Amino acid sequence: MSSEGSKRSGRKARHAQRAAKPVVDPCPPGQKGGAYKPLSQREIEQIYDTALRLLERLGMGNVPDRLAADLKAAGAQAGQQDRLLFPREMVQRAIDTAPKSFVLHGRDENRSIEVGGDRVYFGTGGAAVQTLDIDSGLYRPSTLADLHDFTRLQDTLANVSWFTRCCVATDVPDVFDLDFNTAYALVRNTTKPVATSFTLAEHVGPIVEMLDIVAGGPGEFAKRPFLKAHISPVISPLRYGEDAVDVVYECVAHNIPMSCITAAQAGATAPATLAGFLAQSLAETLASLVMVYAIRPGFPMVFSNWPFIVDLRTGSFAGGSGETAVLNAASAQITNWLGLPSGVAASMTDAKAIDAQYGLEKGMTSLAAALAGGNLIYESSGMTASLLGASFEGFVLDNEMHSHTYRALRGIEVSEENLGFDAICHSVLGDGHFLGSAQTYAAMERDYFYPELADRQEPHTWQNDGAKDAWSSARHHAKEVLASHHPENLSAEQDAEIRKRFRILI
Repeated sequence: MSSEGSKRSGRKARHAQRAAKPVVDPCPPGQKGGAYKPLSQREIEQIYDTALRLLERLGMGNVPDRLAADLKAAGAQAGQQDRLLFPREMVQRAIDTAPKSFVLHGRDENRSIEVGGDRVYFGTGGAAVQTLDIDSGLYRPSTLADLHDFTRLQDTLANVSWFTRCCVATDVPDVFDLDFNTAYALVRNTTKPVATSFTLAEHVGPIVEMLDIVAGGPGEFAKRPFLKAHISPVISPLRYGEDAVDVVYECVAHNIPMSCITAAQAGATAPATLAGFLAQSLAETLASLVMVYAIRPGFPMVFSNWPFIVDLRTGSFAGGSGETAVLNAASAQITNWLGLPSGVAASMTDAKAIDAQYGLEKGMTSLAAALAGGNLIYESSGMTASLLGASFEGFVLDNEMHSHTYRALRGIEVSEENLGFDAICHSVLGDGHFLGSAQTYAAMERDYFYPELADRQEPHTWQNDGAKDAWSSARHHAKEVLASHHPENLSAEQDAEIRKRFRILI
């Protein structure tokens, strides 16, 4: 073979190698965050002090009787207008007693993740009532079939570290059927850690019966829970919601870990000033922590302080705003300062289409949350239209975006080998370039992420290949997965037992 032929053959081999799955993943989930600090130490202390003063002097209203008894036993005091006040020492005890990290189990143990510290994971959330149809490119009401399909699709996406149901099956009107079939869709279609919500407390027990069947028998789920609950027990401003509190009690009884979510809205249910918003929102999330402490000290809870922004001109939710980016980053920073497992929300674009607005808002908000060290970044995959919509193509594109984010978090490893003094000398005095050096080949596999969807071709080649945009590339990938990926995560016996005892609708 000629020298030129050998070079062409070598180039083809290298291109094939890059196209294949890398030997070493250059940007795996769980990278370390915390470098971005929008607040100074003094500012964190001021916000924290204001939150403690709010709980000590104003306290919480609408406290259900059962919870009031437990809170008083834990040190709460009576205030005005039937409110309960939380002394500083009581709040500090709740913080000190809370787990600083815990495992979110997958049914496949290899997919479990540890929440806490400085580890960053992207996942899902949301309750979209509309789905961006993969064929028409227009929105329609979300269905139970969509939820099954979303769960199957994300099962193949490495950067979705846990899956919370992303849409509401609007074709299931009965609330028990809705809760039950939602949980069934999750365990049928993925072995990742999963999460859902419970409309009413009485729905928890029957769903745990199903989870026990999946886990291998009565009581087995509680030994290694692979589903967590998303609950909003605090209603802004500064009062409890009775139905959600009842769900908390049931989840504790069944050993279901919780994300207790505060979702105040600046200028509506919380102050419009960003500092005041953070103080009230922190107080409310601390009230959830104190509640869990009063029920069962040390029970695992993700401290999910999710600052939400509204456009004050119209009242519309603004999930892709710069204010959302900085507030969720600040929330992560404060929670990490407290030493608690943090949950924030990001990548909640207001865009309806997969367009420039979509990419801008998702990239900005999710990168800020990750750099600030949010342990679990919710809503970060597949959500569109200010959380009203979910998109199959969005899941695929966001998965690739997260790889870039993890690569940024990974940073730069400085070592004598990586500084490459000898390699520089060799190239300068030899070939005059680094293209064929052993160091370049090693770095290519170890240090660089090569996207599958983002187009890096020169314009003429891109045009000859059909001038595809990101939306169409992601649609093609999503359709391929949905046509081919049909996981069987329940045995025939398990599925038959569940269907015999409960009403499964699909």
